[in-house]
Amino acid sequence: MDKYIVTGMTCAACQAHVEKAVNSVEGVESCNVSLLTNSMSITGTADSHAIIKAVEDAGYGAKPMNEASDANSKTNSISQKEEALIDRETPLLKKRLIVSAILLLILMYFSMGVSMWEWPAPKFIADNMVTIGIIEMLLSGAIMVVNQKFFISGFKSLIHRAPNMDTLVAMGSGISFAYSFVTLIRMSNVMMEMADDMDAMMGSLDIMMNELYFESAAMILSLITVGKLLEAISKGRTTDALKSLIRLAPKKANVIRNGKEITIDIDEVTIGDAFVVRPGESIPVDGVIVSGTGSVNEAALTGESIPVDKFEGDTVSAATINQSGFITCRATRVGQDTTLGQIIQMVSDAASQKAPIARIADKVSGIFVPAVLIVSAIVFMIWLLLGASIATAVTRAIAVLVVSCPCALGLATPVAIMVGNGVGAKNGILFKTSAALENTGRVQIVALDKTGTITEGKPKVTDMIMADDVTEDELLRAACSIESLSDHPLARAICEYGEDKIQKSEVTDFVEIPGKGLKAILDNDLIYSGNLKFVKEKAYIPENLHKKAEMLSEKGKTPIFFAHKEKALGIIGVSDVIKGDSYKAVEELKNMGIHVVMVTGDNDKVARVIGKQAGVSEVISEVLPDGKEAVIKELMTKGKVAMVGDGINDAPALTRADIGIAIGAGTDVAIDAADVVLMKSGLRDVAASIRLSRHTLTDIHENLFWAFIYNILLIPLAAGAYSRWGLSMSPMFGAAAMSISSFTVCMNALRLNLLKIHDPSRDKALRNKVQPDDNGNILKTKKEKEIMTKTMNIEGMMCEHCEATVKKALEAIEGVEIANVSHKKGTAVVELTSDVADEVLKKAVEDKDYKVISIG
Repeated sequence: MDKYIVTGMTCAACQAHVEKAVNSVEGVESCNVSLLTNSMSITGTADSHAIIKAVEDAGYGAKPMNEASDANSKTNSISQKEEALIDRETPLLKKRLIVSAILLLILMYFSMGVSMWEWPAPKFIADNMVTIGIIEMLLSGAIMVVNQKFFISGFKSLIHRAPNMDTLVAMGSGISFAYSFVTLIRMSNVMMEMADDMDAMMGSLDIMMNELYFESAAMILSLITVGKLLEAISKGRTTDALKSLIRLAPKKANVIRNGKEITIDIDEVTIGDAFVVRPGESIPVDGVIVSGTGSVNEAALTGESIPVDKFEGDTVSAATINQSGFITCRATRVGQDTTLGQIIQMVSDAASQKAPIARIADKVSGIFVPAVLIVSAIVFMIWLLLGASIATAVTRAIAVLVVSCPCALGLATPVAIMVGNGVGAKNGILFKTSAALENTGRVQIVALDKTGTITEGKPKVTDMIMADDVTEDELLRAACSIESLSDHPLARAICEYGEDKIQKSEVTDFVEIPGKGLKAILDNDLIYSGNLKFVKEKAYIPENLHKKAEMLSEKGKTPIFFAHKEKALGIIGVSDVIKGDSYKAVEELKNMGIHVVMVTGDNDKVARVIGKQAGVSEVISEVLPDGKEAVIKELMTKGKVAMVGDGINDAPALTRADIGIAIGAGTDVAIDAADVVLMKSGLRDVAASIRLSRHTLTDIHENLFWAFIYNILLIPLAAGAYSRWGLSMSPMFGAAAMSISSFTVCMNALRLNLLKIHDPSRDKALRNKVQPDDNGNILKTKKEKEIMTKTMNIEGMMCEHCEATVKKALEAIEGVEIANVSHKKGTAVVELTSDVADEVLKKAVEDKDYKVISIG
């Protein structure tokens, strides 16, 4: 993806015209232009010169954001993002406004004070209406010169057949000035023609004096400048989060070269450089500690304020602060490749891309200004046909021009997306795209991986159960020998347990069967480890070990069987406890109206114990790693699904889900499979990300509502449609209203900064709000239902067809929400939203020629 800085855009219409111009360039596959960040993202093979020419031909300017091609291009890109966000507009607008305000006050003194209220003025001025008109013309002209940018941009875009908001302003002000100028000439002619009849002349001049709109021409420009200034200030605040992230990037680093410590610019640090960090200093780049210890505050990246103790071999990240200890590190990632650089890239990309919901405003913005010009001309003609004076017709046409504002429409979505992304980044929640931020709030089902997501992911050995004639040392030696070659968390737990207790032996021909177990050669014979189903196919497992394994499972422990030389050695029980916040997090998700499913490869009994402890709505167990994707695909038939996993082992499932959420990513934020990256390992951040998305969506809906309703109500008012009821709008009030609309949209978006994303108090109120889906249709999220679960034990199911038959029969019963049927287990787990009698459930199944053994 290539990025460019675009200059000269003033409103949503400009954004639409740039996109249209660039999309017409051969080789451009997609083009996204952000009015908020003045940036443009291009995908395709088009030449940069052709793209820049297309932008310039459309009446704007462009330059590549990443035009450096040297070795430092990655480091330069961060500073270029900062350059794109520099607010150069506000200082200029302030100067223009100050000069305009001073001139306008003088103008209003003469146009209203002297003419209407007889305020003091030199007699040759006060008694001469034409002289007052000339003074008004000169002052108005001076204000137009000060605000000439409206005219340059407006008429330039009109010449390029791409009129924008400045066109409306320039035409409104220009027509007012031109009409007033013509009226002033007519006044001078009256003075010459009626010099002999003083009373008639004064009467005519009084009438014509009311047709001077010089103050309107000046007021329109001044009020629009006020609005532009407020808009620029509020837009600047929406990018504060991104700016603060960029400012976190250290500028200097203390590196060791040729045995000496020197201070260099951060751009000069290369991979492999040794650098030192003293207490209180920021870590300059990502690296690994080679000596020393420290206590590092990682709040800048994860939002977690508690410092993390770091030792030799631990990783450190750029922009985190070493609070205590002297450490020496080796640089592993620099420039844009650092964790901070990736976060900045994600937030920047999300801001520069369009959310799906923005397409409505984009379509309207592209035709809005031409439509307003046509409406203004029609209004002018209608008033003339109704017999109104030219002055009245001109006033109404000008009011329509200046009250119409495409900016509010164009800003409604991006300002909310930018602020929402910023709030997320501050709390360690990264949305890769604006579409991810929008769609996360529409999730109806959350599928949670068990190990490392619901549980700590650091299991420990709890039980050693030996077969007859097998000692604990023999079992532990065999277990540690084969498990030492596996990276599975359960294998690591066994190896840690036996590390100081036994001397492991070398194994050969090691094979790992995903979801089942391990096999290898130990002492010239086969050794197996894994679940009961896998190991009993290779060796005889005594009945007493079966029963003991069941007892372990009932306690939520995972039994791992071991066999050597086709003889059972025993069982090692391993337990993984749930995280402290898992139950609370699941409870929050359920209170948000979300169906929570735990998906795990663990055996059913262990999974159900963990599921019960966590409070999930449904447990799907004994799923092989490559089967999680199929589970997600099935869940997606019932609603929008978010898959939550570690971002590596769960990559297929994360990719398949509507929203993939990588939890506990830490410094490894470049997880391609995920749409949302949670820097911390706390499960409550899943609920927080959904909550933030929902509030952002609500904010966007409010912005779009006000932007549309503003134009729907005020354009007819400006046109004089309500004049028979005494309601009308002058061009000056139209300009003021136009200024306020964009400011209101920006300020409404900034309210998101006040959101406490971990506060669940408004979840129930928010979840039932009407929201449009991806196609713009209106849907409601599921209302909370009391879910009851019954487990049916069924005989006679032989295949997946049987499962489907039983499932269909049960889900046809009123009050049955979901039926999860397994022919392998011989069960149907039925979720009920109302009390359904056991006899009804039993009859539905037995009518299909299956036998119900029990219902519990």
